[in-house]
Amino acid sequence: MVGSEKNRYFNADRMNPLTPHDFVDAPKELRRAALHFLCEPDAARKVEGVTALLAASQRGEIDVAPAAALAAGAPLPGRPQRPELVSPLMVKHRSMRSVEGRAALIHALSHIEFNAINLALDAIWRFPRMPPEYYADWLQVAAEEALHFSLLATHLQTLGFNYGDFTAHNSLWDMAEKTSADILARIALVPRTLEARGLDASPAVRAKLAQAGDHAAAAILDIILRDEIGHVAIGNRWYGWLCAARGLEPVATYAALAIQYKAPPLRGPFNLEARRAAGFTEPELAALGG
Repeated sequence: MVGSEKNRYFNADRMNPLTPHDFVDAPKELRRAALHFLCEPDAARKVEGVTALLAASQRGEIDVAPAAALAAGAPLPGRPQRPELVSPLMVKHRSMRSVEGRAALIHALSHIEFNAINLALDAIWRFPRMPPEYYADWLQVAAEEALHFSLLATHLQTLGFNYGDFTAHNSLWDMAEKTSADILARIALVPRTLEARGLDASPAVRAKLAQAGDHAAAAILDIILRDEIGHVAIGNRWYGWLCAARGLEPVATYAALAIQYKAPPLRGPFNLEARRAAGFTEPELAALGG
């Protein structure tokens, strides 16, 4: 259903809005809470839950148990029944000259950000025995991804559509599943590869939206790029930490992991300025080859 459904996700008067009472039963330990909200299928409740979790953590109300052994009691990740997930080759490309075409692009970006919330939550609960700063970093990422999703989904509604009205693909989460057994592979191939590709793509996407007259969407892309540089920097920080802990050389290790896990090849043009700001070294940039 398109624009006739009033602000399904982010209107204050939507049915069953999240209230502080909803957090009474939420875990008060960070990794358990991350798993709790990762399992949440409702997009708005996931966003609100992650936002509240960060605020509670900043108030000192959330502990972290790095050594706790956790297990998911529900299929991961929690997601709404829509959008329908299809092969990337089946996702339709529409003309930016139409409102529907611009909405389809905003929807695709919304879906990326929704997946990014889940990826950050998964990085918190799944991998034990990391320093407390690791878990705090990924909670910050999850909350910022939740903001990005909210901004995009709300803007999508101004175009007469809702999140779920178009098909989407699941490539980001597919790589998360491939790397679920090794934190080094996860950090190398999700934030430092798939999310870093967003740094490269963002300027061209922003230009398309601005050229089509959607300056509000272009402004949202500016916010996302600013924050995503920080997210990729967090990935670089912990990749370097893990390589040092394991006595591995970062550039050669990355190349080997990309082959082992069949990561998509990186193609230019590359946003070298953003990649440098995110902490990629000159040898890593040289290895991009383009």
